[in-house]
Amino acid sequence: MTPIAPSSPPARVYQRGVRPMHIAGRALVYALLIVGAFVFLLPFFWMLSTSLKAKNLVSEVPIVWIPPKLMWENYILPWQYMPFGIWYRNTIFITAVNVVGIVLASSLVAFGFARINFWGRNVHFIILLATMMLPAQVTLIPTYLIWSKLGAINTFWPLIVPQWLSTGYDVFLLRQFFQTIPREMDEAARMDGCGWFGIYRLIALPLAKPALGVLAITNFAWNWNNFFDPLIYLNSTEKFTVSLGLTLFQGRMAREIPGLMAMTMVSMIPVLITFFIAQRYFIQGIVISGVKG
Repeated sequence: MTPIAPSSPPARVYQRGVRPMHIAGRALVYALLIVGAFVFLLPFFWMLSTSLKAKNLVSEVPIVWIPPKLMWENYILPWQYMPFGIWYRNTIFITAVNVVGIVLASSLVAFGFARINFWGRNVHFIILLATMMLPAQVTLIPTYLIWSKLGAINTFWPLIVPQWLSTGYDVFLLRQFFQTIPREMDEAARMDGCGWFGIYRLIALPLAKPALGVLAITNFAWNWNNFFDPLIYLNSTEKFTVSLGLTLFQGRMAREIPGLMAMTMVSMIPVLITFFIAQRYFIQGIVISGVKG
């Protein structure tokens, strides 16, 4: 008996016009993305251009996008007018301490809600989520009075302590991720002698790096650019953050628009560097977080 030769795979048949339509569709998508990116980046380009202009070119019409002479002193002189060094030191300290506190506190609370069965767990979690529905303006005056009674006004404590107590959104984000970890891993770890803290430290945290990365990046950007809380609690100029310092610089040096734009560009650099370094964790965490409710 002669063996039957295997049949060759059928040739791929394209309908007439499908391939050109596919290419045209992708070209249209890329064109829209390019136009949208240009529109959103236009204010950034204007700020960068203004930071390198002379003052007499700021209000020129039409806009001078590329100045004839680059004024690099716009990035140097504001440091002599205002204590930007102190403001950056304060901002770096507050942001670093808060990011560490948020990651530790939120991950601990979220791990407890996701993995440990205790009485009233769901009720407590609903109460925690309910705090997200309260506008900050509602609790502003009572919170300020509490810190005033504690003698903590014009200190960094009101800006740090609430972050170390975690927030409802951060706990919710990490809880959703922790629930995707198989329960069998907990049981295996307990058989090896691990307690709940050992499971949290050796299993949950290493697996939660993408979600923790999202938490760290978003809170870094928020704390770095936070304006409202320092405005309420800080009074002394030497305790100001960068966001308050830029506002003070704008008020005192209203004509120094190039210098203001230069300092704004400098204040954006840490956030941009952080995002580009950790964007892999940021995108991965967004994709896999909240899969299981």
